Amino acid sequence: MSPNLPTPWKNFLEEVDGFLPERVELHCIGGFAVVAAYGLPRSTNDLDYFSLVPYDLENKLQEIAGEGSALARNHKVHVHHAAVATLPENYEERLIEPFPGRFKNLRLLVLDSYDIVLSKLSRNLEKDREDVAYLVKTKHLDPKVLRNRYDEELRINLIGPTERHDATLRFWLEAYFGESEESFPV
Repeated sequence: MSPNLPTPWKNFLEEVDGFLPERVELHCIGGFAVVAAYGLPRSTNDLDYFSLVPYDLENKLQEIAGEGSALARNHKVHVHHAAVATLPENYEERLIEPFPGRFKNLRLLVLDSYDIVLSKLSRNLEKDREDVAYLVKTKHLDPKVLRNRYDEELRINLIGPTERHDATLRFWLEAYFGESEESFPV
């Protein structure tokens, strides 16, 4: 885990924390999670979150820190509810808190590295593949764990042609782990 929040996130999130009326928990996904929690050396201008607890503070959080808010304009970053994402079924059991006790009201939780990789499978943009390559290399991910989690927790919930996701996973196993298709038939 990265012990320090990169700029401009540190100041932005400290200000967000000060405006929150009560404790808020964000389940962070996407580039922010890889940058802030796992040390990926790239920038991102949004903190994507999949879930917010308590959910009734969604509008308040967007008012405080969403795109177009005063804080977002000032810091040039914002929070964003990524409502359309497919995550492994039991991701909540594996959430990691990279900055415990850092904030009074804001609690940031990020997906573990395998769940982040799987969350990027459907979109599979160039920056997603770069994030996956980084996590595989720096976190020494095990292809068997990734494949098992895909089969047991993600595949059944994917939207769209399953064959496309299977092919993406096969490509990633070969490209990032050096695994042959025979090692992990889909």
